[in-house]
Amino acid sequence: MLRSMTGYGRAQSGDENISVLVEIKSVNHRYFEFSARVPRMYGFLEDKLKSYVQSRVSRGKIDAAVYIETLSAKNAAVHLDMTLAQAYLETLAPLSEIPELKNDMSVMSIARLPDVLNVTHEELDEEAVWRTVETAASEAVGKFIDARETEGRRLEKDIREKADAILSRVAMIEERSPQTVEAYRKRMLEHMYAVLGNSPDEQRVLTEAAIYADKVAVDEETVRLRSHFQQLQEILTSREAVGRRLDFLVQEMNREANTIGSKAQDVEIVRAVLDIKADIEKIREQVQNVE
Repeated sequence: MLRSMTGYGRAQSGDENISVLVEIKSVNHRYFEFSARVPRMYGFLEDKLKSYVQSRVSRGKIDAAVYIETLSAKNAAVHLDMTLAQAYLETLAPLSEIPELKNDMSVMSIARLPDVLNVTHEELDEEAVWRTVETAASEAVGKFIDARETEGRRLEKDIREKADAILSRVAMIEERSPQTVEAYRKRMLEHMYAVLGNSPDEQRVLTEAAIYADKVAVDEETVRLRSHFQQLQEILTSREAVGRRLDFLVQEMNREANTIGSKAQDVEIVRAVLDIKADIEKIREQVQNVE
């Protein structure tokens, strides 16, 4: 089953102390690239989250976001610096004597002054926080992968349809190619009758036809092309990340199609090759989205 490299997942978790929300999304990328946004005091989560996601996802430009809300104040303490607050009051008191100024000094206005209030946190239990985050991350990544697989099924269906269309044209080329050689032999024989009368050199005609047949023969290319599509069918059933393998395989398909096109001396075969190359290009575009 194919997986797309685009997806989105979101999940929440929490306990009596914290509430956690994890979001994860991705777009196409040749390799695994990860970035995360986490609250400053929880910076230790970034590497843990990256390792966790990388254990389940192999390719894509992945962005994760972790939102944490503290529900309990037991790990926080607020300290009031009374000495500093008194110093502010004494320093600002003369301003109240200026008529043009309103004396709006209050508890909250003093509390907002720098360093009057200080909040300190006890040392975080990082493992406990990570356990809560991991629970949310596990669900979010699961939804993220489900979204990738849903899109992957659509990509696989489209690729299979185009592969079937290509193989039907390959069959036409395999059937028509020998006919072009026979048509060439007949044209040459008719031409020699016209030029030489009733005594053409039939052995020469056969020799020329054989040279022409060798020049336009595409048997090897169509066999290899069919082999590539057999590999494609096998890869599409894999549970592994196959995007890079598919990308290489499509390059090989295009190479064989180009060779067939360069040998083609028949209008119908040329048209078929152009259609094949167009569908291979469409497959290539879809493969760029595969993990």
